[in-house]
Amino acid sequence: MTALSIQGASSSAGKSLVATALARWFARRGVRVAPFKGQNMSNNARVAHGGEIGVAQWLQAHAARVEPDVRMNPVLVKPEGDTRSQVVLLGHPDHELSALSWRERGPLLWPHVEESLRSLLAEYDLVVLEGAGSPSEVNLLDTDLANMRSARVADAPVLLVADIDRGGAFAHLYGTWGLLDDADRPRVRGFLLNKFRGDESLLAPAPALLRERTGVPTVGVLPWLEHGLPDEDGAARPRAAPGRARVAVVRYPTASNLDEFRPLEQVAELVWAGSPEDMDAADLVVLPGSKHVAADRAWLRERGFDDAIRARVAADGRVLGICGGLQLLGERFEDPAGVDGSGIGLGVLPLTTTFDADKLVRRTATRFAALPAPWTSLSGMAIEGYEIRHGVSHADGLEPALPDGLGWLSGPVLAVYVHGLFESPATVEALVGSAPEAGLERTFDALADALDAHVDMDRVAALAGVA
Repeated sequence: MTALSIQGASSSAGKSLVATALARWFARRGVRVAPFKGQNMSNNARVAHGGEIGVAQWLQAHAARVEPDVRMNPVLVKPEGDTRSQVVLLGHPDHELSALSWRERGPLLWPHVEESLRSLLAEYDLVVLEGAGSPSEVNLLDTDLANMRSARVADAPVLLVADIDRGGAFAHLYGTWGLLDDADRPRVRGFLLNKFRGDESLLAPAPALLRERTGVPTVGVLPWLEHGLPDEDGAARPRAAPGRARVAVVRYPTASNLDEFRPLEQVAELVWAGSPEDMDAADLVVLPGSKHVAADRAWLRERGFDDAIRARVAADGRVLGICGGLQLLGERFEDPAGVDGSGIGLGVLPLTTTFDADKLVRRTATRFAALPAPWTSLSGMAIEGYEIRHGVSHADGLEPALPDGLGWLSGPVLAVYVHGLFESPATVEALVGSAPEAGLERTFDALADALDAHVDMDRVAALAGVA
């Protein structure tokens, strides 16, 4: 059993991307590799064997050509506000742990993290560990489940990644290394600069000076890579794309699974709508999933979205609600189990939602019914996606868009419970008129090619013990 840990000098350094690239690079060489992140914080989740995991480890598993498994992300923390979050343990929500404070959770979670990691180490040739934030956040060391604590269990050498596009990367690397405990500092065996734009020769003499002071070599300089993978929070600012179909996704505070809209950036102008004005001139407005429907409903009301959305519907402007967005479009939602909160919806659709204590997590394959305009292009289309939700909705006289209570239709409003529509090129083409070309497989291979071109992979493979 061998392992390699990818940790960061800061958040958003590119740990997830590098770990994904390494998973594909080793998989192409016949290594049976598994991803692992002891604790992840994200409202973007996917269905894996055994329940739900963070989208980053789901992607890394696919890059490694193995089935995603809840052991690969045993603890997923899903924020529901500034001081509230849901703890998903081994794929399933744990209401007792969710009620505890941040520091109280750690001792209860660590045995599950360690057991998951050890089982993967026993089963795979190589485990690529992804860290969280920075291993040198000294105020959080007692709650850190993903960085050095996991690396020690796996006896993993560490590659430390820094975002050089932001500036200060060498200080970030040196400071992170310097703040590590004496016992952990030797575990750092390589520095990796990420998101570089410019003339690489201008970096000298910094890498040599850094090695002189730390003994750690810089093993590579990855350029800024344009890729099709979502950021971990799925909500990085999209590039402006005037002239394309405009899709406005309403970004309420606990919007979830925003990663599923990333393929749209290839063919449409994607806008995160934080105000009603951001929906102006949109060809399609989407209400995405929500981790806390009651709180996001209050935000919509405070921001003035109620009148704007109703006016759009009255003017026959298309509105698509997905999962929590479906629930928000309804007349009311009721919470007898105490998992979210009760409230009055936007009232666009005659729907009532009841939240259950148990969460439904499953892959879904279904087919649209014959649909009238403006949704005719979806008529009869087979779709595959996933469901992650507490709510069950009941319609009063609405036309089903999908069977089995998965979706309804009323004029320009379509509401569905199935996530993943925008990850199907055919569905994207039906909704915006063009199909994305770059799929996941092409992206994974391009990332692995970038490692070959810009990183000393002989050294990295030797560190991983699979040279």
